[in-house]
Amino acid sequence: MIIGTCKETAENEKRVALTPEGVKKLIEFGFDVQIEHGAGVASSYPDEQYKEFGAEIITGRDQVLEQCDFLLVVQPPDEESVNKMKSGAILIGLLWPLQNPEYVKLLQDKNITGMAMDTIPRISRAQSMDALSSMSNIAGYKAALLGANQLDRYLPMMMTAAGTITPAKILVLGAGVAGLQAIATAKRLGAVVEAYDIRPAVKEQVESLGAKFVEIEEVEDDDTETKSGYAKEQSKDKQEKQKEVTHNHVKKSDIVITTALIPGRPAPKLVTKEMIEDMSAGSVVVDIAAEQGGNCELTEPGETVYHNGIAIIGPLNLPSSLANHASKLYSKNMLSLIELLAKDGKPNFNFDDEIIVNATVTHNGELISPFVKENS
Repeated sequence: MIIGTCKETAENEKRVALTPEGVKKLIEFGFDVQIEHGAGVASSYPDEQYKEFGAEIITGRDQVLEQCDFLLVVQPPDEESVNKMKSGAILIGLLWPLQNPEYVKLLQDKNITGMAMDTIPRISRAQSMDALSSMSNIAGYKAALLGANQLDRYLPMMMTAAGTITPAKILVLGAGVAGLQAIATAKRLGAVVEAYDIRPAVKEQVESLGAKFVEIEEVEDDDTETKSGYAKEQSKDKQEKQKEVTHNHVKKSDIVITTALIPGRPAPKLVTKEMIEDMSAGSVVVDIAAEQGGNCELTEPGETVYHNGIAIIGPLNLPSSLANHASKLYSKNMLSLIELLAKDGKPNFNFDDEIIVNATVTHNGELISPFVKENS
């Protein structure tokens, strides 16, 4: 069977789904591998490296689409590309089925098996396949760097002949994978860091990184996390109470990094216009959730806007800005899933396996994933 990878066509997407090292592994699994010419160039993986590991370089994109039994992608390919795939082919990538129900219907109509890297359950056995965590790790790291670059002040304490400079204060809202990496990076840069998350269980993780956990007693609730390990959307009343307490922490921060996301829904608004107006001139907000509408009321996705001298950065696709390492990690996540799925170079859809059944969005024209069904 043939596994193919094409050059990503989404705007600002520099990652590639399969790295040269991954080619070697797939050949060991019993697959033939086809790579579209130039697919890895944007992430610093030239065609020559793919050839060295045994891949066939294909000049025409259509040829890869028409011949492959598996198509490995980062972003969902467009409808034109899906139409060129053969019936029964398997598409694996970040498909975002909760945000794109029309795309799910397209895969069903074309009899394409769609496996979403973003619906793999967050369980111990699936850690090596957890692409969302891999990409969130990169996003948190880069968010801290963006904030430091935008801020017109030192991050660490500086003792100079002209006097002592106090360290910058950074607040991280959301202590999932991205938030924890943002905390760790900000601490390495020398800032004083505090963080808040609706899940009290993450307090120990925050403190283990040297940050202070902001506790909001009156809104903490045992029911703050989904079965999949994501933060759960809270009631409007609880959200308002959270805002009252976080307001005081936002206004005294030099940098606020927001990372809160809810699967399949718009990002919750954590930072209001009033909070921004209470921050000191020159302060910075980095809103990782910009692609889903943003955690900040003033965020403009893909833009840096200014309000009362405060910079609000709404970055898009942060993992793509570190495309080489992002591709390396993503490729390894994907290989782990294929190793579970494929036996002797052929797919084995064992829907008794929690990972396989939740990752498989469509198969034989049917909607399969319980995760997608429950959250649609």
